[in-house]
Formats: sequence, C-alpha cells, structure tokens
Amino acid sequence: CVPAHTSGGGSVNGKLVGGFIVITALLAGASIYWLQEYAYYTPVSFDATNRIELTLIETGQPEPILAENIQGINADTSPLRFRACFQTPMTQAMLTETYETYDGAVPLNAPNWFDCFDAAKIGEALKTGEAIAFLSQSNIATDVDRVVAVFPDGRAFAWQQFHPGKGE
Repeated sequence: CVPAHTSGGGSVNGKLVGGFIVITALLAGASIYWLQEYAYYTPVSFDATNRIELTLIETGQPEPILAENIQGINADTSPLRFRACFQTPMTQAMLTETYETYDGAVPLNAPNWFDCFDAAKIGEALKTGEAIAFLSQSNIATDVDRVVAVFPDGRAFAWQQFHPGKGE
C-alpha cells in the first residue's frame, strides 16, 4: 500500500527560488522601463547656434525658420531620440513654396513624460493631410533625417527618423 500524498504547498526551497525569480524579473522590468523612458534624455536648448531649420527647395541647404516656445529632448545613445515641439508663425502655404516637403514621414514615439509630442496624432494628421512634413536636415546622422511636421495653426513637431526605406 502506498500512502496517499497530499500536496500542501511544495518545498520551502522551491518557494524561495520562485520568489527570487519573480523579484528579479520585476526589478529587471522596472529597470528596462526606466532606461527607455527616462535615462539618457536631456533637454535641448535652442539659441542662435541651435535652431529649428528647414531645407530650402532652391539650394538644398537647411536654414533657420521662425520658431517659438520650443521644447526639445535628445539622447546621445541613439540618433532617433530627438524630439521637439514648437510654434511657428509661418503658414503651411508659405512653407510649401519655400522648403522641401518630406515623403515617408513617420513620427516616432516620445517618452510618456514628454507630453507635448504625440506621435500617433501627428502621424494621423500627416496621413489625412492636416499636417505637412518637411525636411529639416538630411543625414543629420548616418541614414537619419530630421523631419518637421507643421499644422495649419502653427503647431509644429520635429523628430529624427531613418531615410524612408532604411532601418525598417
């Protein structure tokens, strides 16, 4: 006769190992989240030497545009972490006559705490034609362009992305 075995909870060692694994996974997850959302980002200051630029149709060279209330962030860890939000008094009509538009603009998500930049809304506005994308600077880093999207009310947003067709 084999005695009946009742499982009342397992060994203490198994619970300790399981608890250690769960705690380690939680700490790793929290660390990864913090690194993606907060680490490495620094504010970008805009002044006479660092301004929002668009590329002229005639020369193919970037030139500063009128921009106010600029908020920007960047990180040295990736050329794709730059984001900026600002206002411009320049109209979409004037901008499209003077500066190169940008096909294939896809705004990248910003950290949640940088709440002026909503990639989904910007992307939708680009798809519907409400916002227009412009080339700020080509090859700001290898195979990476800086792009600026401008809304009819003057709200504007900048980010960096791989050339269309690259890095996908």
